[in-house]
Amino acid sequence: MNEFKRPARVLIIAGSDSGGGAGIQADIKAVTALGGFAMTAITALTAQNTLEVRDVLPVPPVFIETQMRVVLEDIGADCLKTGMLHDAGVIEAVASTIETLAPDVPFVLDPVMVSETGARLLEAEAVFALRERLIPMATIITPNLPEAEVLLGRAIDTDTAMMDAARELAARSDVAVLLKGGHRRGATVRDVLARGDELQVFEHPRVETRSTHGTGCTLAAAIATGLAQGLPLTQAVDRGRRYLRIALEQAVPIGAGHGPVCHGHTVQPFP
Repeated sequence: MNEFKRPARVLIIAGSDSGGGAGIQADIKAVTALGGFAMTAITALTAQNTLEVRDVLPVPPVFIETQMRVVLEDIGADCLKTGMLHDAGVIEAVASTIETLAPDVPFVLDPVMVSETGARLLEAEAVFALRERLIPMATIITPNLPEAEVLLGRAIDTDTAMMDAARELAARSDVAVLLKGGHRRGATVRDVLARGDELQVFEHPRVETRSTHGTGCTLAAAIATGLAQGLPLTQAVDRGRRYLRIALEQAVPIGAGHGPVCHGHTVQPFP
C-alpha cells in the first residue's frame, strides 16, 4: 500500500511566461516547493524575458474552459488560482466553469493587469468584467497598489489610504483582500489583509534586489497552496509572505532586467 498522502491540488488558470519567472511557470514552482500538486489551464502564451513582453498569443476561451473541465472532472482541486485572464471573454469562460464545476472550492484571484516591465496584460474593457463577474466569486484577491487603484478608480498613496482601500474592496464584493504595498517606497513593505471589519497589517524590511519578476504570481500561488492544504486564511497569507521573502533574499541575478525569485529555496539539492 502506498503510504504517501495525496498532495493538495491547486488548479492554476493563468498565462504562460516563456522566461520562467512569472505566470504559470512561477505558480507551478511555488506550489511544488510548498508541497502541493499543480495543475494548469493556460489562458495565453507570452513571449517574454526579464526585459520585455514581446508578444502575447491569447488562448480561445472555449479551450480554456476545456482545460479546466477535464482537470476538474478527473483530478479535482482543493484550491483554484487565477492570474492573467486578458479579456472579458476569458473572464466569462472562467467564471462560468467555476460556477458549474467548482463553486465551493477556495479561490485565490490575482488581478494581473500589468507586467513588471510595464506591458498591459488585461484589456481595459475587461476590468469591469473582472470586478463585477469574477472577483465576487473569490475567497481572497491579491491586488498590488496599481491594480487596486484601477479597481477603485483613485490613487492610494498613504498607509491610511491603503487601509481604506482594502476595506472598500473587501466590502464591495464580500471577499478577503490582501492589498500589497511593495510598490510604495520606503525601507519597510506593508501589506494589508482585510476581511469584513477586520484589518491585519503585515510588514517586513524591504529586500533590495532586482529579482522581482513574478512576485505577485508567486505569492498568490503560495497562498493558494496553503488554503488547499487546509490552512486558515491568515496562516496561508503569513506563510506565503514568508516563502516569498526568502525567495527574494536568496534570488541570484538571471537576465539583464528584473529576474525571477528563488522559488526552489525549500527544496534540498538531490545528492
